[in-house]
Amino acid sequence: MKKSRILGVTVAATLAMGISSSAFATNGYQLIGIGQYAMGMGGAVVAAPGDPMAALSNPAGLSWIAPQVAFSAEVFNPTRSTNFGFGNIGSHTNIYAVPSLGWVAPVGHNLVFGGGMYGTSGLGTNYIQSIPAPFNQVLGDSVLATSNIQLFQMSPAISWKVNNHMSLGAALNIGYESASFQEVFGGPQGQSGFNLASPTSAYGIGLTLGMIYKVNPMVTLGLSYKTPQIYTPLNWQATGQFVPTSYDASTGKVKGVSGNSGEYSAHLNYPQQVAFGMAIKPTKQWLVSVEGQWINWSATLGSFNIYGPWNGTNVVSLPTKWKNEWVFNIGTQYDLTNWLQVRAGYCYGTNPIGQGADTTANLLFPALTQNSITVGATQKLGKGWKLTEAYMHGFSNTNNGTPLLPGLEPYVQAGYVQNTSATLTENSFGLQLGYDF
Repeated sequence: MKKSRILGVTVAATLAMGISSSAFATNGYQLIGIGQYAMGMGGAVVAAPGDPMAALSNPAGLSWIAPQVAFSAEVFNPTRSTNFGFGNIGSHTNIYAVPSLGWVAPVGHNLVFGGGMYGTSGLGTNYIQSIPAPFNQVLGDSVLATSNIQLFQMSPAISWKVNNHMSLGAALNIGYESASFQEVFGGPQGQSGFNLASPTSAYGIGLTLGMIYKVNPMVTLGLSYKTPQIYTPLNWQATGQFVPTSYDASTGKVKGVSGNSGEYSAHLNYPQQVAFGMAIKPTKQWLVSVEGQWINWSATLGSFNIYGPWNGTNVVSLPTKWKNEWVFNIGTQYDLTNWLQVRAGYCYGTNPIGQGADTTANLLFPALTQNSITVGATQKLGKGWKLTEAYMHGFSNTNNGTPLLPGLEPYVQAGYVQNTSATLTENSFGLQLGYDF
């Protein structure tokens, strides 16, 4: 069995690591909600603003909350496993921090200024696998596949209360991301593989526009639109690379595109999306909020282009083929006492990848969770202080796919190679401290 054959089969999935590492939440690679109020409500807050983090979901909501500041600290625990074709393995990095901050204050003339920001501590994957015989005779004793991405977004926002029924808002979304990834085979034969391990950064910008309309004291409607957030390119200085496209059984070789040493680059943009919600207060103490979202993933991850000094071309396109996603959120809040509120929520999102679709390019995308439940509470501590907690559980979901490359089907039937698969389960817990001025 030739080295190029095995290397080509396994390295294909690694090309997705730079973007798979940011897949840290239910809705593709986006969080259900920012802050613990939004998380406790299952993300259904576009028509039910409850804290300054509204600047990140619907900036028009800032007009309907008291001047305040809030800080949230969340521990995110995704449990992931994948199968490159040589057995199921889990990621060795499963705990991440997600801090966020929000504020809102009046500026006069029915205007309020606020904003929100959040970041991640370095989401990614870290797969280490021993290579079984006879593959270890060709590749070595083990394979190391890692990825890392850091995300930060700040959204200064302004909201105008047009009248007692309507408010309009806008936020400027300023983003930063840093990414690196690699797949290296090691052993007595030395090391080989695909390596973009040097961290590189990019900056992005976009807008969020929103509206709140209070039909009456019982019913409120909310609408928000996020433009695409366009990032500068991620650039790596790297040695030669190889992207396999198929396995040729007649020659026993992997066909693909090779690259020379030089600069490689890619864009990881965020998609445009629309959210519409309705909040209903059956009683003064009880709030129910429902929301629907459309996320335009096909425009940003319909394919993933890697530019560089490839032989015969300047770009290689990975057929990620993400579909647009529909998301449904519902949340409820009840005031048990004048100092205690409790919440619960549910979020469902269609899988943007789909069963069996393009698993070679999407193998390390843990953007699979479709059903999530949340619970939360707020305690008013007195003198303007309040404490909010939330817990989220994303139920396990698995994508089962085809072999990594066309042409490997006979090896799957013979038991030498397995079909690809990826599994994700999520948990998170957060605490948020707020102060009303």
